[in-house]
Amino acid sequence: MGRRQYLLCFFLLCLITSDRGLVRGVVGLACNWGTQSTHPLQANIVVKLLKENGFNKVKLFEADPAALKALGKSGIQVMVGIPNEFLAPLAGSVQAAVNWVQQNVSSYVSRYGTDIRYVAVGNEPFLQTYNDSFLNTTFPALQNIQAALIKAGLGRQVKITVPLNADVYQTESGLPSGGDFRSDIRDLMISIIKFLGDNNAPLTINIYPFLSLYADPHFPVDFAFFNGSSAPVVDGSISYTNVFEANFDTLISALEKNGFSSMPVIVGEVGWPTDGDISANKDYARRFNQALVDRINQGQGTPKRKTPPDIYLFSLTDEDAKSVRPGNFERHWGIFYYDGAIKYQLDMGNGKPLAPAKGVKYLARQWCVMSPDASISDPNLTNSVDYACSYADCTSLGYGSSCGTLDAKSNASYAFNVYYQTVDQRKDACSFSNLSTITKN
Repeated sequence: MGRRQYLLCFFLLCLITSDRGLVRGVVGLACNWGTQSTHPLQANIVVKLLKENGFNKVKLFEADPAALKALGKSGIQVMVGIPNEFLAPLAGSVQAAVNWVQQNVSSYVSRYGTDIRYVAVGNEPFLQTYNDSFLNTTFPALQNIQAALIKAGLGRQVKITVPLNADVYQTESGLPSGGDFRSDIRDLMISIIKFLGDNNAPLTINIYPFLSLYADPHFPVDFAFFNGSSAPVVDGSISYTNVFEANFDTLISALEKNGFSSMPVIVGEVGWPTDGDISANKDYARRFNQALVDRINQGQGTPKRKTPPDIYLFSLTDEDAKSVRPGNFERHWGIFYYDGAIKYQLDMGNGKPLAPAKGVKYLARQWCVMSPDASISDPNLTNSVDYACSYADCTSLGYGSSCGTLDAKSNASYAFNVYYQTVDQRKDACSFSNLSTITKN
């Protein structure tokens, strides 16, 4: 398969996103703060973690009260998200939008000094796997939220946007210059983009080069990275050496083709996971994210957009309660573990290394493991492991994952212990049909 075909497959498999950044250069770093964890860090600890590591912009997937309060007067700019399940009620009632803005934007701006800059309406609502579930509610919800922001006197200060998956555009030629919006939603996309432009608001897209390797084992590995040595994809006078730039510029071509050459774009999510798949590992994650941070700090754009966009790194910490329907890697996107510990070191700029979270409180230093006297042939073992993993995160045990080659006893010990810790070392949580025991060694 030729390089053009690789690129086309990547486009068709929904592997892109992008964000804002035509008018001005980037100052500082931005990231996503997800909260789907069984033991989320205290919000004030996360805010300190953000600041100590040079992040001055953050995206929340929902209006989490603790996060929004802690971000007050922090100097961090905030994009607050509206989950897809809220789109229908917001689309059906202007008053519902007014209430949402009052409760989740105005109150935090006025009472806590939270610097909310964007409201992200929905999250990849036109993803093809959603089967048009949000096709008729996204734009009306966007319009109503904009009206509510204006009514609240925040129309200039807080801008609307819609984070979209890259499957909203495609290229028939397999090259960025062939970019155009998906035919079934082209009219809707043009209406949304025009509305955003009329309100001086950006378009947000999510780009995931990792998914190219996950979806296609024949994808050229180096083309997924910024510093690879793959042969370039030549598109007229432009040579693309990485899939991020190629995907981003496919969007730019689609915008230009439809009369929106000056539309600002934000990259809402981009990153690399560290576990849950053979291509999700610390070496690849460090390689990708270090080059990404370097690009941001150097103000590097793409061939079609020399001015760099705002880029929100995905993600700050792991989330052990996320759905794994897309893959086991979904719980491992963080540059920090779920407790704010460093996974791998990065130079965040001028030689400044990552700094871990401080003030984190831990459970007692004890673990639930398979008893030395228990046998791997015990008929209760399989059900016990399955039970533990149905309530706790065992994604590191999967094929190609960091603990995927453990022997049977170690595998069971991992499962028993992760369940035991997930339920806060509950007194009865290490009772697996007499197969387990608590150790402090």
